Amino acid sequence: MFARFPLYLRLIRMDKPIGSLLLLWPTLNALWIASNGRPSLSLIVIFSVGTVLMRSAGCAINDYADRDFDRYVKRTADRPLTSGKIRSWEALAIAGVLSFIAFLLILPLNGLTKALSVVALFVAGSYPFMKRFFAIPQAYLGIAFGFGIPMAFAAVQDRVPPLAWAMLLANIFWAVAYDTEYAMVDRDDDLKIGIRTSAITFGRFDVAAVMLCYAATFAIYAWLGALLGFGWLYWLGWAAAIGCAVYHYTLIRDRERMPCFAAFRHNNWLGGALFAGIAAHYVAAGF
Repeated sequence: MFARFPLYLRLIRMDKPIGSLLLLWPTLNALWIASNGRPSLSLIVIFSVGTVLMRSAGCAINDYADRDFDRYVKRTADRPLTSGKIRSWEALAIAGVLSFIAFLLILPLNGLTKALSVVALFVAGSYPFMKRFFAIPQAYLGIAFGFGIPMAFAAVQDRVPPLAWAMLLANIFWAVAYDTEYAMVDRDDDLKIGIRTSAITFGRFDVAAVMLCYAATFAIYAWLGALLGFGWLYWLGWAAAIGCAVYHYTLIRDRERMPCFAAFRHNNWLGGALFAGIAAHYVAAGF
């Protein structure tokens, strides 16, 4: 068991925290806005730890679903499950345990949050199979990665207002943008094995589609900022996030594998800039 522990950590991507951060930033945005900048420490801990647990469980399910495909993709061929270093039942067991622990975390919260957690679990568990038949599975990923948004509003306000769904829509556009960059890395391998991705669907318009999705994300956040009357600190973070997107264009425009991967990873800074703007606004408003 102890000898296999490093393999389990690789299975759930604990060595690659970028995925957890891409889930965490929009969730924190929602917590801060739903609570008017004053989320309780307990909610911050519950949602932060829960985000890491559910992302890790999702990775285990993803590797189980893709175990017969990953061996043919250069970037994923050495993953523990597809390479035979761990067995399928181990991946499923780990996913189940992590999901159960995440559910225990939300037991003190209200019934609406618990009900939404069931939907979130279904979406996260079904996402890996969307690549079999859905032309743009990254849109479904955006729902899975953003479901912490309605859950955060439910936990704070015991309701999910239209603003929360608008933020989820923004997250869908953002996820299509950054995961298309990610899919551009594996496009040649995915074409060979028949996996569907947005990079393949968009074809020669992939770069334009990424930038349009970024534009839609920022447009929704601009509407949000105007609606809530956010001050200049928010708009500074918003502008910094746009700067990140412009930088991503310089990385992906030639469609080279490693620069596209670098653009994907850099989305952590884009999400962090948006959250920093939101948090800074509320801090300034409190003085």
